[in-house]
Amino acid sequence: MRALILAAGRGERMRPLTDHTPKPLLQVGGKPLIVWHIERLVRAGITDLVINHAHLGMQIEHALGEGTQFGATIHYSDEGTALETAGGIAFAAPLLGDEVFAVVNGDVYCDYDFSNLASHASALANSEDRAHLVLVNNPEHNLKGDFGLQGGRITDLPPKHTFSGIGLYKPQLFVGILRGTKAPLAPLLREQIALNKVSGEHHPGQWVDVGTPQRLAELDQQLLSSHKGSHD
Repeated sequence: MRALILAAGRGERMRPLTDHTPKPLLQVGGKPLIVWHIERLVRAGITDLVINHAHLGMQIEHALGEGTQFGATIHYSDEGTALETAGGIAFAAPLLGDEVFAVVNGDVYCDYDFSNLASHASALANSEDRAHLVLVNNPEHNLKGDFGLQGGRITDLPPKHTFSGIGLYKPQLFVGILRGTKAPLAPLLREQIALNKVSGEHHPGQWVDVGTPQRLAELDQQLLSSHKGSHD
């Protein structure tokens, strides 16, 4: 299974940090945010990776290279101008192939075990569903949540959880998007949810949307102190 790590966002709320560094390369706990994802994906046996980028994207390519130091193979999807989530996925489609693939937001930190995805990908491939989403507990900045979850199905009914930015998708979901056009993901998902074609799961563990310099600093401290604690 291939995985796409989304790294094309401008990171406006992270300025001035993102004026000279793309958001996924900002450091937490001694390594870039995106490297935590790469290492976790590789540990789960997902080594064929695609990374999309736009803002300062060549920095990402220079920092990560072809992925060999991580035990991965990395291909890049250079959008030039960010195309939003669904637009970015559609643009990267030639690199993602015809099978179910995983997508991970490059600007979140999460201790989700990616090895769980294999069985969900197999179930998705053998069903009429179009997607499988990982939901998390609502953080303070998104108390209303995004989607409901009932019996392993994503719904629009409360109580709602927050979408983690981690999901599995069938390529067919994105065929209607003209390559190179901007397109958000939420409307596509809501369309499929209304048709009862999206499965889901709840991850109760750690998840941080690293959307502000304050959240970045807090996560950095937390990871450094837990790392230090494990060596004391």
